[in-house]
Amino acid sequence: MPEGPELHLASRFVNKVCSGLVFSGSVEKSAVSKNSEVPFQCDAYIISAVSRGKEVKLTLTPIKEEDRKEDVKPLATEPGRESPGPMDIVFRFGMSGSFQMTAEEEVPKHAHLRFFTRDEPRRVLCFVDPRRFGSWEVNGTWQPDRGPCVMLEYEKFRQNVLSNLSNTAFDKPICEALLNQKYFNGIGNYLRAEILFRLKVPPFEKARTVLEALLLKETTAELTLSKKIKMKLENPDILELCHLLPMEVINLGGEGYNSDRSDESSAFTAWLRCYDVAGMQILRDSNGRTIWFQGNPGPMAPKGSKTPKAKSRRKKTTDKDDNQTGTPEGHPARKRKGKSELQTSPEVSKDLPRKIPRGTRAAGKQAEEMSEVGEKTKRRSKRSKRKSVGISSSLPEAPAESEAPKTQSKKSRKK
Repeated sequence: MPEGPELHLASRFVNKVCSGLVFSGSVEKSAVSKNSEVPFQCDAYIISAVSRGKEVKLTLTPIKEEDRKEDVKPLATEPGRESPGPMDIVFRFGMSGSFQMTAEEEVPKHAHLRFFTRDEPRRVLCFVDPRRFGSWEVNGTWQPDRGPCVMLEYEKFRQNVLSNLSNTAFDKPICEALLNQKYFNGIGNYLRAEILFRLKVPPFEKARTVLEALLLKETTAELTLSKKIKMKLENPDILELCHLLPMEVINLGGEGYNSDRSDESSAFTAWLRCYDVAGMQILRDSNGRTIWFQGNPGPMAPKGSKTPKAKSRRKKTTDKDDNQTGTPEGHPARKRKGKSELQTSPEVSKDLPRKIPRGTRAAGKQAEEMSEVGEKTKRRSKRSKRKSVGISSSLPEAPAESEAPKTQSKKSRKK
C-alpha cells in the first residue's frame, strides 16, 4: 500500500510532467469506477499537485488568454457559458493507486480518471488503480480526522502526539498505534517495521510506555538549534524517525515502495532492513496486519495467534554450465525426487541368508509336493496316449462300404 513517501513522490511527478502543459476539455471517468464524476470542463487549464500524509490534492486552474499568450478565444467570452473556478480533487491511493502520463493511444487499462492536454499529439494524465481501492473527492479538502503530515509538518505532528498520550489510542501496542492516521499521518506497514527495528523497540510494547519517555526529553534545558539537529541525527527518538525515514525514502529517488516490483536489486529494496527481509519474525496484530520484527515481540503480543508463513527470498543458483545447483525449500523438483526415492527399494544381496516364517515354509513344501504330483500325472497321461496310438495303428482298417449299412441299420432300428 502506498505510504507517505509514495504519495509525496506522486505529487512531485505530477508537477514535473505537467509543467508547461495546457489541458483542455472535460475530465473523463472510466465506466467501471464507482467514484464520482468530475464535473469540470474548460478550454484551457493547468494542473498542480501537493501531498499531505497519505493524501494528494490536484488543483485544476483555468487560465486566461494573456496567461497563455496564445490566440485562443477565452472561455469567459463565449455566450451562455461562465468561466469555471479552480477545482480541487483529493486522491487517496488505496492499495495500488498512482499517476501516469501517457500518449492518448497508450492509455492503461486501469486508468479510471483521465485529463487530456490541448496540444497535438494529445497526452493524458491518468489516475491508474488496478485494484480499485483508491478514491477521489471532488472539491475535497484534507480529511479532518487525519493528523499533521509526518514529513512536511514535523513540529505539529510531534506536538499532536505528545499532547494526546492520555488518549485510548495509546493503550494499544506501539505497532498498532503507528498506523493510526489521526496521529501518524503517512506511516504505513513497511515504515512502522523499519522504525521499530532500528530503535530495537518490541512491536507489542504498550504505545504509551514507549512515548511517555519523550516527555522528559521535552522538559530538559533548552538547546541551541545546531545541538538539537545534532542530537536528532545521532540519536533520534521514535517520533524523529517517523520523519527521517520517510525523507530517506524520498531522497532515494525512484518511486519508493512498489508491491509489484520485480527489480530485487533496486535502491529501495537495499534500503529495507526488516520489512519483508529473510530471517525476520512475523506476527499479525489485532487488525490482521503483518508486522516484521526481530527478538522479543513484547508483552502485548497476541496469544495463540497463528504466525503467517514468511515469504522465501532464496534464489536459485547456477554453476558454470548453467545447471541448477540449488532450489528453494518445497520446490516441486525436490518433491518429485523424494517421491521417486521412496518408490525405489534397495536390492537385497543373494548371498545373505533369508529368514522364512514356519507357515511360509510349510506352504512352500506343500506347493512343491503338489507340483511333483502334477508332474507324475502328466507323465502317466503321456504314456497312456502313446499306448492307445500304438494299438490303433496295429489294427486293420475296415472297408468303407461295411460302415454305411451299419449306420443305416441303426437308424432303421431307431425308427
